[in-house]
Amino acid sequence: MEIKNAKYEISSAKVSQCPATDVPEYAFIGRSNVGKSSLINMLTNNGSLAKTSQKPGKTLLINHFRINNGQWYIVDLPGYGYAARGKDQRDSFARMIKGYALERSQMACLFILIDVRHEPQKIDLEFVDFCGENGVPIAIVFTKADKVSRAVADHNMALFRKELLQRWEELPPVFLTSSEKKHGRDEILDFIERTNAIWHESRDEEL
Repeated sequence: MEIKNAKYEISSAKVSQCPATDVPEYAFIGRSNVGKSSLINMLTNNGSLAKTSQKPGKTLLINHFRINNGQWYIVDLPGYGYAARGKDQRDSFARMIKGYALERSQMACLFILIDVRHEPQKIDLEFVDFCGENGVPIAIVFTKADKVSRAVADHNMALFRKELLQRWEELPPVFLTSSEKKHGRDEILDFIERTNAIWHESRDEEL
């Protein structure tokens, strides 16, 4: 797949405020500072599309980006687990994130970003399990592969898979990426292209 153009459309504080569309959306989420905005910019070949920051917790709203003149959307969701936020704000974000994941019928896949530099973190495993328990279509994207050796990346990914296999009968798709080196870009875009085709086929069958 080729991304010919990508354009910011709207930021929403509630799921009900998201665009009324009939095309698939691909949402990106992860712990704060996992490299979410950098990955979106890498996928779209637009270094300034999603705002990046060294300070975690910058994304506060549901941000929609229109891809290829509205054929599909990328959605940037707030990061989870940012301890510096107050409890009320963390609870509000949790409701926003869960509301989008469970209620947004246009969402074709939720990409959950995991920092490959670290061994499995409880908060990531819990969020993946939440999605699995609620039938949310997900894929796992390990980020920052350029920051560690391939042996360390493979080790940490294997540990994550092992943890999931204790509860999951079948694992979701997994990608290893580096925004700096553009590693994993083609694999993710090919996955989106295939999923787009399946999404449209299922919608046509419903009509």
